[in-house]
Order: sequence, then C-alpha cells, then structure tokens
Amino acid sequence: MILAFQVCGGIVAALLLGLFVFGLRRRLLQRPGGTFDCSLRPAPADGEEVESTGKGWVYGVARYNGDRIEWFRVFSYSPRPRRVLDRPAIEVVSRRPPQGQEELALLSDATVLLCAHRGTRLELAMSEDALTGFLAWLEAAPPGQRVNVA
Repeated sequence: MILAFQVCGGIVAALLLGLFVFGLRRRLLQRPGGTFDCSLRPAPADGEEVESTGKGWVYGVARYNGDRIEWFRVFSYSPRPRRVLDRPAIEVVSRRPPQGQEELALLSDATVLLCAHRGTRLELAMSEDALTGFLAWLEAAPPGQRVNVA
C-alpha cells in the first residue's frame, strides 16, 4: 500500500515538474519580447489544391531576432527554434482566409500567408495584428535588401 502511494506520488511529482518546465520554457521564449502566436505547415506544391482539412498545422510561437524570425513549437521542451526564417529570403506569395476545417485548426482571427523561403514553400497563420507587424517588419528591411511582399 505504501509502495503504491510512493509510486503515485512520484508520477504526480514528475507531471508537475514537466508542466513547470513547459511553462518556464514558454516564459523564457517570450521574455525578450517581439513574439507572436504563429501556426506553420509545409505548403502544397505548385498546382496542388490547398487542403481545407486543417491537417499539418503546428501551433507555435515566432520571435523576431534582428533580421530573422525564430519559430518554436509550442508543445515542445526544446530551447532551440524549429525553424529560422531570414528576412531577405522570405517572399510572401499570397494571403487568404482559413478554408474549411482550417478554421477549427487555427486561431479564431487567423490569416494564412503562403510564403517561400530559400526554395521551400510554407504557410504561416497568424492574427491580423501579428500579420500587420510581420509585414511591417518585412518592409522595414535595411536599404539594399530586396523585399517581396504580395
């Protein structure tokens, strides 16, 4: 009986520690400022129809860091960004509202951007406020850098 309580207590302690570390990571990511909620998924290839099933979206937090955006998965313990987007290499191809089941997979007021980054096509979904800031950040590139915003 005592062993069962010890095992249960150990499991509860491990869960609480995991939640604490998870919350601490999120806090440390947002501490420097310049963060926004941003979902990401690989974009369909040219000629393919946009999936409206909502599959493939990964919820994350993006952080401005000089001429880069660092994208972190929300449900992860890793302190490193999953993807880094360099400002000069980002090309915004188009924007659209969420379609079909995407409305359930994304935040309520999200707008989907189709982007190209170093030959890789991806979709970013963010709120209207975050979109305004993102596009302003792209257009505020230092002189001499090309900016491609649709």
